[in-house]
Amino acid sequence: MDNTKDGRRRVAIAALLTFSFMIAEVIGGLISGSLALLADAAHMLTDAGSLALAWLGFKLAERPASEERTFGWARFKVLAAFVNGLTLIALAGWIIFEAIGRLLDPQPIMGSLMLGVAIGGLVVNILAFYVLHGGDKDDLNMQGALWHVAGDLLGSIAAIGAAIIIVFTGWTMADPILSVLVALIIAVGGINLVRKTGHILIEGVPPGLDLKAIRTDLSTQIEGVKRVTHLHAWALNEHKSLITLDVYVDGGTCLEDTRVAVKKRLLDEFGLDHATVEVLRDQKTS
Repeated sequence: MDNTKDGRRRVAIAALLTFSFMIAEVIGGLISGSLALLADAAHMLTDAGSLALAWLGFKLAERPASEERTFGWARFKVLAAFVNGLTLIALAGWIIFEAIGRLLDPQPIMGSLMLGVAIGGLVVNILAFYVLHGGDKDDLNMQGALWHVAGDLLGSIAAIGAAIIIVFTGWTMADPILSVLVALIIAVGGINLVRKTGHILIEGVPPGLDLKAIRTDLSTQIEGVKRVTHLHAWALNEHKSLITLDVYVDGGTCLEDTRVAVKKRLLDEFGLDHATVEVLRDQKTS
């Protein structure tokens, strides 16, 4: 099974697990009158939607290229991961906002019911995290899905800790305080994901590629090359980098042989298998 199909299957399973427990959490919240459980259910609904978006990213990435979309839908996975990163940041902000409200105006919490539901949530989130963690670690879309489930998992751990404190001490402030700590962790993951995907979407140079080193290498290692200009590199997604460049050669050099040599050098030394190379006579040396 290829990475895209495997990732889609894993995300679908995680989404179903998250959505199923969300329904149970809503029922528990309504019966107990617990705002904390209903708020966490809203959190899980957001995550289920984000996992569904990640699934759509994998599904569209399977579509072949066409005359209208020569690279197919490969970049949609990056876009889905970018949106999920923004969602993580927004979710962290919402949790902090709610926590501040509860610190200023403490609400009664049924600790025993909260503990039971939180333990159930932890089990479900561990299963979902295990399913996703077996996928492609370098896939940004999978990273977005993982961070959402990790946020839920950390939320469940924090809820269990808060519930235990509430049951044995009655100190309800533990709930919002631990929630803020989880929110900060989620925010870090969201910011990191937005930074990585945003760099791809604005067509920044792929990490690990040094354009200056490429220019120097081609100019010194390939016979006849005088200079390299109009060098641009960007990424279609986290796995595929592309590059375009103009290569100027002296008057006695074969243009086609140089083009082949440049493409081979780019592949062998820098792992670039999609290069557009134009070879020109250097008028300065003609």
